[in-house]
Amino acid sequence: MAFTAKDVMKLREMTGAGMMDCKKALSETDGDMDKAVEKLRERGVAVAAKKAGRIASEGAVAAYTSEDGKVAALVEVNCETDFVGKGDVFHALCDNVAMQVAKNNPASVDALLAENSLSYDGTVTEQVNSVTQATGEKVAVRRFIRTEIEQGRIETYIHMGGKIGVMLTVKTGKDLSANEEFTTACHDIAMHIAAFGPKYTYENELSAEEVAKEKEILKAQIMNDPKKANKPAQIIEKMLEGGLAKMYKEVCLINQDFVKDPSVTIAGLIAKIAKANDTEISIVKFDRYVMGEGLEKKNEDFAEEIAKLSAK
Repeated sequence: MAFTAKDVMKLREMTGAGMMDCKKALSETDGDMDKAVEKLRERGVAVAAKKAGRIASEGAVAAYTSEDGKVAALVEVNCETDFVGKGDVFHALCDNVAMQVAKNNPASVDALLAENSLSYDGTVTEQVNSVTQATGEKVAVRRFIRTEIEQGRIETYIHMGGKIGVMLTVKTGKDLSANEEFTTACHDIAMHIAAFGPKYTYENELSAEEVAKEKEILKAQIMNDPKKANKPAQIIEKMLEGGLAKMYKEVCLINQDFVKDPSVTIAGLIAKIAKANDTEISIVKFDRYVMGEGLEKKNEDFAEEIAKLSAK
């Protein structure tokens, strides 16, 4: 029995399963809708679909770095509760998804989910759904980022059991993979990023509009301060420059005082190591994920929950 695109859509509406899962189920059952539904249920896809409307705002950020330190990935996987998010089964999934992203370089989350898993007998979707079945919670891969470099180091750091994840990409003029001072500095800078949360790496990454807006705010603050408003124009300009410098230090990694030694900036730390090794070192970029940022949080009322349970 053949099937059409409309059949795929119908099966998706019936089960809430993904398009690729529905197409695969119909192919395997020769277009038989009832058998396709059964097939999806057997795989846990339909079970996962029943939980699709729930809010998955907990979870973890995980990272994977290749043995040579040239390829790495950062992923966020969500679940419904902090309890499941701290569990071994869930964290194993997060680690495996990060490895999958690093090794296969998928173009999108949908492409990732459709791939055959490198750590499970089935697709990544089926692997995720197996964790949904095991935990009884909605589990979803939210986002990922992958990077690679020819010469240098990619440092990953996971903070607070997956609450924050950082991926730092550093380019070097020569191989420093065996240089302990360099590798330690990369690790420490990644920790610094996790703690301070800079928005940019360099000053030139801020748009002209952002700088102009900040300058307007600083000028308004000066004009509203009786002790500063009547200062000469050149003094006010110096104040504005000082205010912008302070802002750059707050938002730009390279300008910030190093968390382990505030007497030196991140730029100064890198320059010192580069000089000691007679080479060039530069931070290409950093990526920082905070678990659940931007997601709607489930609002639980304990008294209401007890009332619901009592009514059952």
